[in-house]
Amino acid sequence: MAERWDIFCRVVDNFGDAGVCWRLARKLALEHRFRVRLWIDHLPTLARLDPAVVDALRQSVDGVEIFRWDGDSAPAPSGAQVVIEAFGCGLPEPYVEAMAGESRPPLWIVLEYLSAEPWVAAHHGLPSPHPRLPLERYFFFPGFVEGTGGLLREQDLFARRDAFGAQQREAFWRAAGHEPPPADALTVSMFAYDTAPLEALLQVWEKAARATVVAIPEGKLPGTALEHFGVAGVPAGRVLRRGALEVRVMPFVPQARFDELLWSCDVAFVRGEDSFVRAQWAARPFVWHIYPQEERAHWRKLDAFLALYCSGLAAPAASALNDLMRAWNRVDTAPVSLARAWAAFALQVDPLRDHAREWAQRTARVGELADNLARFCLDKLK
Repeated sequence: MAERWDIFCRVVDNFGDAGVCWRLARKLALEHRFRVRLWIDHLPTLARLDPAVVDALRQSVDGVEIFRWDGDSAPAPSGAQVVIEAFGCGLPEPYVEAMAGESRPPLWIVLEYLSAEPWVAAHHGLPSPHPRLPLERYFFFPGFVEGTGGLLREQDLFARRDAFGAQQREAFWRAAGHEPPPADALTVSMFAYDTAPLEALLQVWEKAARATVVAIPEGKLPGTALEHFGVAGVPAGRVLRRGALEVRVMPFVPQARFDELLWSCDVAFVRGEDSFVRAQWAARPFVWHIYPQEERAHWRKLDAFLALYCSGLAAPAASALNDLMRAWNRVDTAPVSLARAWAAFALQVDPLRDHAREWAQRTARVGELADNLARFCLDKLK
C-alpha cells in the first residue's frame, strides 16, 4: 500500500507550483487518507494560498505535514512509498541516495506541467530510469484526454458549484467588502500576469454599451487600474468608476475560496495552471493568460489547448475565443485587435457558457489526477 507520500515543490514564480502541489497534497490526505509530507522552499507563497500556513520548519495543516525545504537539506524518506518531484524541481541528492539504500526503494514520480499538446498522452506514464541508482521513476502528465493523468478536482466540487446560487453570490461579495454587482452588469474576475494588456481592455470596457464590473485581486494589476483612472492610490471604498467600467480591488482570495470568486462572475481571466483548471471546472467562459516561455513555446501550448477546447464549438464562438486569447497573450499572428476581439467575445458569452459546462463534464470523464495517480502508484507497488 502507498500509505506514505513525500511531495517536493520549488516555487519558481508566482502561485502555480505551490497551488498545484498544495491542492494535490490535500486531496491525497483528506480523500485518500494517505500520510503526506510536503517539502516546499517558499512558505510565504503557500501562506497566501492558505492562511493557516505559517513560516515554520514543520507544521500540520489539513492532514498534511509541511516542512520548510532549505536549499539542499536532506530530509529522510521515513518509509515513504511514493515520492513526487513536482515540475522537475529535483530532489536533494542525499535524499535520493537514502531512497536507493532502502530495502524497498520508494516509487519516484515526476509530476509534469499541464499541456494539451498531442505528444502528452504518448509520454504519460513512461519510465525514466535513474542514470546510476536502482530507482523506479515515472513521468506523470496531467491532461484533458484519455491516456493522460486528468486534472485535480475535489469529489464534491461540482455539487458545491451547482449549489452556489444568488444568496451565496451576494454573501461572497459582501464578505469581500463590496455590494453585489448590478444584475444587468457583466461581471469579470481578473487574474493575470502583469504583462497582460490590461490597460487596453480597461479602455474598451469604459466605453462599452454594457456596464462591466471587474474584480482585480490585490497585487500588481491594481496599479494598472490606478494609472488608467489617473489616481495615486486605492480609494477607501476600493472601487474605481468611469463610464461603463467599475473596477473593484479585492482582497487576495485564498485557494479554498477562489472557486467562489469564479462562480460569482460571468467571465474569468485566469493565468498559469491552477486557476486555469479551476476556471474550467467553474463552467464559465474564461480567458487564459499562459505563462511565458522561451522561444514562444507557450504560444504552441495555447494553440494546442484552443484546438482541443474549441472542438464542437460553433464557429462564431470558437473564432471569438481564439481571437481574444491570442490578442490577450500578445501572439504576433493574432488576426484582430484586443478591442475587436473582446467585442466579438462579449456577443458569444451565452454559447460559451453552455460549452464550458459541457467541456467540464467531458473532461471530468477522463478521471481526476490524484485518483489516477494513486491508482497508478498502487499498481506499480504491487
